[in-house]
Amino acid sequence: MCDLRDRFLTLFLRETHGAEIAESAAVLPLMFMMLLGIFWFGQAFSMYGAITRAAQEGARAGAAQSCTTCAAGATNTTNATNAVNAALSASNLNPALMQTPSKPGFTFCPGISSTLCPPTGAPCVQLPVQKLTTSPGGGDCGISVYFQYPFKFPLPFTSLSGQPILLTASAWVRMENQ
Repeated sequence: MCDLRDRFLTLFLRETHGAEIAESAAVLPLMFMMLLGIFWFGQAFSMYGAITRAAQEGARAGAAQSCTTCAAGATNTTNATNAVNAALSASNLNPALMQTPSKPGFTFCPGISSTLCPPTGAPCVQLPVQKLTTSPGGGDCGISVYFQYPFKFPLPFTSLSGQPILLTASAWVRMENQ
C-alpha cells in the first residue's frame, strides 16, 4: 500500500499539464501593465505634440502686426492667447487647465522690463524677447508663448497613478514688420 502511494505521489509531482495556467497567471498581469504603460505614454506624447503646436500657432498669431481675421484693436497678446485657446480646443484639451512655468524660457530684449504672466488659464505671452544666439550682438527680438499643461498617468499599482505631470510647451517667433 505504501509503495502504491509513493508511486502515485511521484507521478503527481512529475505531471506538468497545469503548468501553462500557472505561468500565464504570473506573466499576464505584467504584460497587461506594460501595454497600459505604452498606451498612456503614447497619450502623453500626443498631448505634448498638441500643446507644442498650440504654442507655435499662438506665437505666429501674436507676431503678425497686421491681422485681417482679428478683431479691430486686438493686441499681440490677445491674438496669441486666442490662437492658443483655439488650437487647444481643436485638440479636445481644456484651455482653462494651462499653467505658467516658474521660469520664463527667454530673456527680454535690451531696455524692456519683465512682465507678469497669468498663473493659470492663459498662456504666458511675452514680447519683445530675445532668442539667445552665439552671433555677436545677440539675436533677433520676437514674441514668446509658453505654458504648461497637466497630464495624469492612470497606471494602477504604480507611483505614477493619478500623479499630475506638467508638460511644457514653448515657442518663439521673430516679430514681423509690415
